[in-house]
Amino acid sequence: MKIEYDPKHDLMNIEFLADEPIADSLEINGVILDYASDGRIVSIEILDASEKTQKSPLAKLDFSIVQNTMAM
Repeated sequence: MKIEYDPKHDLMNIEFLADEPIADSLEINGVILDYASDGRIVSIEILDASEKTQKSPLAKLDFSIVQNTMAM
């Protein structure tokens, strides 16, 4: 996963599948969802990101991975 923010154009891109071609895109209120041919989400792009999130979208980035461990 790669998260990029372009302050010049105020765009945020969250990429899930780096080498997957985009087969379809859907825009909802300035948020673009890019899909692979099999329906998986390739990336999410947020237009005017500082208006939709916070003034500096990556300033308070808190990334964590939650793994479910089950005892057998």
